[in-house]
Amino acid sequence: MRLPERPPKFEHLTKGLKADELVHILAFVPTSEWKGRYLHWDELRFRQPPEDLDLEEWWLGLKLRRKSSHRYVELYDTKGKPFQFGLTDQVSDLLHQIDRGSGTLVQIPEQITNPEQRDRYLVRSLMEEAITSSQLEGAATTRDVAKKMLAEGRKPRDRSERMIVNNYATMRRILELKDQPLTPDIVLQIHKEISVNALDVHDGAGRFRHDNENINVSDIQGTVFHNPPPAHELPDRVQKMCDFANAKAPDYFIHPVIRGIMLHFWLAYDHPFVDGNGRTARALFYWQMLHSGYWLFEYISISHFLRKAPAQYGTAFLHTETDDNDLTYFIIQQAEVIKKALQELHDYVSRKSSETRSCLSALQNRPELNHRQQEIISHAIRHPGFIYSIAGHQNRQAVTYATARSDLLTLANMGLLEKRKSGRAFIFAAPSDIETRIRKKAR
Repeated sequence: MRLPERPPKFEHLTKGLKADELVHILAFVPTSEWKGRYLHWDELRFRQPPEDLDLEEWWLGLKLRRKSSHRYVELYDTKGKPFQFGLTDQVSDLLHQIDRGSGTLVQIPEQITNPEQRDRYLVRSLMEEAITSSQLEGAATTRDVAKKMLAEGRKPRDRSERMIVNNYATMRRILELKDQPLTPDIVLQIHKEISVNALDVHDGAGRFRHDNENINVSDIQGTVFHNPPPAHELPDRVQKMCDFANAKAPDYFIHPVIRGIMLHFWLAYDHPFVDGNGRTARALFYWQMLHSGYWLFEYISISHFLRKAPAQYGTAFLHTETDDNDLTYFIIQQAEVIKKALQELHDYVSRKSSETRSCLSALQNRPELNHRQQEIISHAIRHPGFIYSIAGHQNRQAVTYATARSDLLTLANMGLLEKRKSGRAFIFAAPSDIETRIRKKAR
């Protein structure tokens, strides 16, 4: 990642500018975007400006359009200048798509509101977020090894694995905290959960950095990208961040998705901890979304997509800081990521639904299974882990005990149910991999 070229100073662009020249510029720059994109100077300088304008005049026109609609928040940079954002057409369109993707799924309720299915989807998403969020911060463990470790409950063997285990526990903790207002103590608690036994500074978990701890954001070559505010300001700054998260400020409406994205940026900008700031920032984003009623965010991973393009993630921070604290850059980049994460969930659920339909279709071509057995397997596919008893099956189907027993034993002998002992009676469980077993039988 490289530092972007800073835009020309606004004061320089407007010095000596006459009213008729300003009217001329604005006539050729009707919006704050270029072809639907909110470009930073570092990108704009390689484009061809509109006719009759040079590059700096074009940039001035865009800046004037942007400034006319910007709104301020109570996050201030190290020089005391506030951060601001704009609701561009691109931002509004992304928010619309996110709202639709979060609330109008047809197949989601059947798939992940079913109690037996819900944990499968939830665990999958929590694992994915825990792993990729840690990998963004340098965890070297592979995805397959990490998933196996979490699934088996194995203790971590090194710092990378500890980061992942901590992240997984924290994501589960966020689900418990979502209905509580955010407080500095909760922020510290989340950081402690994320970073315990995973920091170079042994006592750094769950506390703010100290004045004598020289913390900045830099690369391995020593290029400094960000110097956070001084440590003595952190208690007040974090309290203001919590007030923002709890919608106590500002005194105008901010869309919950934008508020969540800004909370993510706010924590990352203030960088209140010696390490683990990125993981904590993303955890707070999830808290904000769940706190705001976006329940579907339990099932998506934004870090999965951030890891695919980490340079874009970092550049969005830098574009904001180098262009008058304009948060619009970061909002757009994060909203694009959220949209992709929601689409990935849609695709995953659609794929699993298709696999389920395929299994049910395969059942219909098994003449050795009677209609009662097909009904059990159809139910078992949708309810992995469900327990069937001979007496229960007998009552539901109005058959004799011997017939009910034969139905279930046959399915167990085929490997489609798991036979277990409960006291002196047999019970039959729907295996978690029942769809795989059915497909193998079909082949």
